[in-house]
Amino acid sequence: MMPLTFANVGEENMIKKVGGKPETRKFLENLGFVAGGTVTVVSTIGGNVIVKVKESRVAVSKEMAAKIMV
Repeated sequence: MMPLTFANVGEENMIKKVGGKPETRKFLENLGFVAGGTVTVVSTIGGNVIVKVKESRVAVSKEMAAKIMV
């Protein structure tokens, strides 16, 4: 398991676990980051990670991405 921040661009990963405070987890789950789901890093721009999750593109901060384990 590794944080999403270490995932390679363009590689599809399965989400193993979403960490952080309960409100952070809820926020990420609402965006589609749920255990068992897939996520692909599209690019990293200025401290943000652009990911594709559930057919939509989402930008999350590096801090948030570090809480998503793949």
